[in-house]
Amino acid sequence: MNVESEMIISLLKATRDGPVSHELINKYVKIPSTIVQKLLQKLQSEGLVYVRGHVVEADDLQRVKLAILAVQSGADFERVSNFLHWKEFEAIAGAAFEKNGYAVQRNLHFKHGGRRYEIDIVGCKRPLTICMDCKHWHHGLNPSTLKKIVEEQIERTAALAESLPNPSIRVDCVSWDMVIFVPAVLSLLMGKSKLCNSVPIVSALQLKDFLSQLPANVDLLRSFRKSKPSLRLKP
Repeated sequence: MNVESEMIISLLKATRDGPVSHELINKYVKIPSTIVQKLLQKLQSEGLVYVRGHVVEADDLQRVKLAILAVQSGADFERVSNFLHWKEFEAIAGAAFEKNGYAVQRNLHFKHGGRRYEIDIVGCKRPLTICMDCKHWHHGLNPSTLKKIVEEQIERTAALAESLPNPSIRVDCVSWDMVIFVPAVLSLLMGKSKLCNSVPIVSALQLKDFLSQLPANVDLLRSFRKSKPSLRLKP
């Protein structure tokens, strides 16, 4: 692992709770302060940090980009992801949905069939309702683990579709005449599979493109279609 990767990991560790001073970064990273300054200037020029005087800051999207850069430079995946907040994935996903015109509901809790369910992000843009599971996992996923994650997200999405209309569930699609529910999984990095059981596995930096291309590709994906007034679901 190179000096820049070590610097990025130190930045992720130092900025977990907000802006930090150069002195704190120097404390974490074991390289000369002159090199630290040069690397900070480089990262700022690339839009990966904000440097204001002696204070360094990185927002959620910048921190995720820094993490991806560190892994691509040879840093250990688990070590890097330990310094990311799970909620940062949800924040990035929510912002991407909103920029693409979706109404967003975060951490949707609901009951169906005597069970409790939670969906990290529900994005609604007629006629689509995307149910996104934000996964902050360590290491690469083996096929069996990925399959289980996808099956659980399919189950949550089907439960939401079957439970509507329900006045206690406040999502925009509840009043629509027809809804296409699409399960999806968000990850930090793109693995070997972009699809599992016809469910898209989307990396954080590809989410914007995925959302813009989804209307044209939705018929190729796993979905549940619901029309009013019937409760007919078409998997």
